[in-house]
Amino acid sequence: MSHHYIRFSDVHYSYPHGPEVLCGVDLLITHGEHVALLGLNGSGKSTLLLQINGLLLPSRGEVTVGDIPVTKKTLRLVRQSVGLVFQNSDDMLFMPTIGEDVAFGPRNMGLPDAEVERRVGAALESVGLAGFEDRPAFSLSGGQRRAAAIASVLSMEPDILVLDEPSANLDARARRQLIDILAGFSHTVLLATHDTGMALELCPRALVMDAGRIVADAPTAFLAASTDSVAAGIFDTARTAPIPVPAAN
Repeated sequence: MSHHYIRFSDVHYSYPHGPEVLCGVDLLITHGEHVALLGLNGSGKSTLLLQINGLLLPSRGEVTVGDIPVTKKTLRLVRQSVGLVFQNSDDMLFMPTIGEDVAFGPRNMGLPDAEVERRVGAALESVGLAGFEDRPAFSLSGGQRRAAAIASVLSMEPDILVLDEPSANLDARARRQLIDILAGFSHTVLLATHDTGMALELCPRALVMDAGRIVADAPTAFLAASTDSVAAGIFDTARTAPIPVPAAN
């Protein structure tokens, strides 16, 4: 694949019978970047993320992942490179056990049993859930379910990790663990979030969306300190507060 891992070229998108949600998005994210996608509700963040693995396809314009245009014909190839983690972990955990959830993607790829087992073990260990293979999802905490959902994507060994509000509804300890997991991912990360503290810690670069457009693209710390851009409304008075570290048990 190309060094340029995610490219949007004049991307427009409208839901059926609705107004335009993406209005000419141009975007380039290179391999290994960790980028935050910020914006108020309704700004188009989730719609943009869904274009990257082809769950939605542009009404006009082009999305490419590496050198591959995202089209109906290339979806299987694109999804081998792009791991998408939804905001609601329960949407991704539907098998009787966590191990089966994490194995689902690799099995679907037709990998041999030994390779599936290796990937499941490695993915669960990387998110702090080693030994949880036989546990049902409903027995896990909210933070553990989020970690299991991420493991189900990591088992596919993606080059790109795309996450939609990954810290939503997590307590301080689970949020800290999530930040540590994501910090350890060495490939490309695009993170849509309202959690500006997480964005500051994980993502040197941030994009700000407003009304379907990228209206700012700059270092995250620069946007956090800004008082004269649209970003100022996103970073509230707590924007530079340190990430809470829970006390040890």
